[in-house]
Amino acid sequence: MGVKISDIIEKNKISFQELKNKKIAVDFSNAAYQFLTSIRQRDGTPLMDENGNITSHLQGILSRSANLISQGIKVAYILDGPPPELKLQTQQKRHESKIIAQEKFENAKESGDMDSMLKYSRQFTRLTKEMSQESAELIRAMGIPVIQAPSEADAQIAQCCKAGDVWAGSTTDFDVLLHGCTRVVTNLTISQTKKTSTGARIKSSPDFINLQESLDKLELNQDQLISLGILVGTDYHKGIHGIGPKKALKIIREYKTPKNIFEQHPLPGQDWEEVFELFKNMKVEKKYDLEWTIPNTEKVLKILVDKHGFLESRVMASINRLTGNTIKVSADQKGLGAWI
Repeated sequence: MGVKISDIIEKNKISFQELKNKKIAVDFSNAAYQFLTSIRQRDGTPLMDENGNITSHLQGILSRSANLISQGIKVAYILDGPPPELKLQTQQKRHESKIIAQEKFENAKESGDMDSMLKYSRQFTRLTKEMSQESAELIRAMGIPVIQAPSEADAQIAQCCKAGDVWAGSTTDFDVLLHGCTRVVTNLTISQTKKTSTGARIKSSPDFINLQESLDKLELNQDQLISLGILVGTDYHKGIHGIGPKKALKIIREYKTPKNIFEQHPLPGQDWEEVFELFKNMKVEKKYDLEWTIPNTEKVLKILVDKHGFLESRVMASINRLTGNTIKVSADQKGLGAWI
């Protein structure tokens, strides 16, 4: 979900040529949910192996990572750790929403309404601990670094950027800006198209956000941006009813400091300083390995082909893109561009 401040943040288009030779820290769960919701059959059924194990996320990770690296972009994946306690209420609400969506899906299935099945199937998508662990195993086997965050991936991505270890973070979640991520690239997909909420595909290209340029345009400092996000609502507090980004901006400019802002506009049932501290000083890992290596082809094939029944020709095509080699793409490999 994340903080809804997209409308007021300065964004510019960026080409893949401009991203060449850049290191990008990717929010793993953000990307995995994209794959799980997008890579589905017409009736909403995700890709699965013969044992009923969902494989949409593995397909997406394999294909998108290989395509980006073949463009000279060095991606690394950042995994979430345990969430802060303040996020548990938000997660409970999401869980309840998923249960409702699943019930609606079953009703649509009984009536044969495939459009509604596809719609509701996306709304109860789940990324399990086992799916995340296997994904990390695959990513490492592909020679791509994985960093396990001690808490939120957004904060860890910001840390990697602020330390200069990566050029930018990649996510659709604007919370990463509240954590101080200096550069953000959204919609990092080679396909140049993305799906709308209705399932239609529209032309798209990566957007680039420079945090300092956005702050300068809004005439805010970092503490004020955090305060603005808290007023609007984050994963740690629902915000203040009736305050959207534009109204919050007026409040920030009038009262200036976080203390004055929240004295005049107190958070219902919550100490603002506790939420503010999560964005200002969330626990992050400062010792991590960012080394890209040659893919372990045997291990990749074992995970995807032996365990999940992927076509070996398709997996080898991706491995060749990772290593810079080329092989002819057969007919059974067409059609993946819409997802990656």
